[in-house]
Amino acid sequence: MEGLTYAKSGVDIFKEEKAIKSLISSIQFNRKGIGRYLGGHFAGLIDFGDHALVLCTDGVGSKVMIANEMRKWDTIGIDCIAMNVNDCICVGAEPIAFVDYLAMEKPDPKITREIGKGLAKGAKIANISIAGGETATLPEIIKGFDLAGTCLGYVKKENIILGDRIREGDIIIGLESSGLHSNGFTLARKVIENSKLSYRDEFPNGIYEGKTIGEVLLTPTRIYVKEVLEVVRNFEIHGLAHITGGGMRNLLRLKDVKFIIDSPFDPQPIFKFIQEKGNIELKEMYQTFNMGMGFAIILAKDYADDVLDILEKKSEAKPKIVGHVERGKGVKIPSLNLVFI
Repeated sequence: MEGLTYAKSGVDIFKEEKAIKSLISSIQFNRKGIGRYLGGHFAGLIDFGDHALVLCTDGVGSKVMIANEMRKWDTIGIDCIAMNVNDCICVGAEPIAFVDYLAMEKPDPKITREIGKGLAKGAKIANISIAGGETATLPEIIKGFDLAGTCLGYVKKENIILGDRIREGDIIIGLESSGLHSNGFTLARKVIENSKLSYRDEFPNGIYEGKTIGEVLLTPTRIYVKEVLEVVRNFEIHGLAHITGGGMRNLLRLKDVKFIIDSPFDPQPIFKFIQEKGNIELKEMYQTFNMGMGFAIILAKDYADDVLDILEKKSEAKPKIVGHVERGKGVKIPSLNLVFI
């Protein structure tokens, strides 16, 4: 059987990259300093005196369709917060406020109440305020609903982290993901549908202690704000990357160097399950999903042990040294014979 790919499922990340570049090429920058920071990074920065304001926006994607199937909407608000605040901290910024956008086919107070619970929990974990939001009823456009949001953060200009200080010999510390997070669900859903499985089927072999496939897929995206900001405040960090759609290729956003991932995380069982059921090539998995690593911190080797010590004390996510930086360009995972350029 020919293996599934993200593109065959309906999402082509390479076409997306071209579309984004085309969009950016049409935008004019009207405020002094904004253009300097825009283009390919995880968040946009705006000149604001001694500081830069940081804005980023993202949604939950087709994970909401599984929430609808399971009739479980109380965690996707966490996902919405997480996808935004994790981008915000990639430039060294502290997220402070959030607004959400909920577009629905028809109003449903039960669904909105449950979504609100997740938003409130995510905001508490990230230590941000939900300053407002917008709800739209769009029966001719939306089937079900779509949830997205925008995060505001700030950072002193001298503390901005863009990846330009990354150099040969730097160490890459990874933070474990909680699972799929909120990326690659178009492919994951296609795998389940083609396998004639139900989201309500118990996950095989009791691996997830009686949880159903749908419950495992709905595991909330991990929020890394607390531990990453602690590290940023105490050490000179050269680069930060949120591993989202595009998988390990997200590291390419930072700088034209070679990122060697010589000790990757062992992916959680959900990834192996998707790969086997969909007959998906390993490279496709690593350029679609986070494969067990949700965030990466790049810094000088001299500070690696001290940073690991802080992360082990502050983070719920397992930290470990996953690799280093060499001269060249791309991402290489030697043990898996994978290269991304």
